[in-house]
Amino acid sequence: MRQFLIEEIKTWERFYRANFINCLTGFKPVSLVGSISNAGVPNLSVVSSIVHLGADPALIGYINRPIAAAPDTITNIEHTKCYTINHINETFLQQAHQCSAKYLPEVNEFEATKLTEWYEDGIVAPFVKEALVRYEMELVEISPIHYNNTFFVIGQLKSVFLEESIIALDGFLDLSVAGSIVSIGLDGYAKAEMIARLPYAKP
Repeated sequence: MRQFLIEEIKTWERFYRANFINCLTGFKPVSLVGSISNAGVPNLSVVSSIVHLGADPALIGYINRPIAAAPDTITNIEHTKCYTINHINETFLQQAHQCSAKYLPEVNEFEATKLTEWYEDGIVAPFVKEALVRYEMELVEISPIHYNNTFFVIGQLKSVFLEESIIALDGFLDLSVAGSIVSIGLDGYAKAEMIARLPYAKP
């Protein structure tokens, strides 16, 4: 096994270095964040940094890239305080990946990627109809991470839409049944397969 020092890694070609570092954190959940602008233009962005922050209150966070790289999603969320998170599955993977492209703010990304925007009563932000697991979020706070100009977006869960067949008797969600996929690096995607559920660990 070889040791790679950060001093060496910094000398690598930009995209090689980015791929290497992005893959280090392993497989991650990948979803589409749906939002809408004040002008009524729907937006979709691919997010693979979604994390559970707590169950009561039910808080979920994700990292938003710097404003210069990804301004639309965070601007929409700031204005409307509402957004959706939609699990990606294999049936629309190509279209979902295309949402990582830098479209102009006036472009409806559902139309551009041929995904179906779906609205539920009383929820201003669009859902992805093709997603089998989707949920509504309300903005709690946006915390800037000054070191690299990114933002930690924290939201509170408001409602969930999914098939009850994936819910176990104890509330566990078998997302492999729903076909939810995972990502690795910038452009790698994989199927998630359950190995086991282990008993609660005690000393």
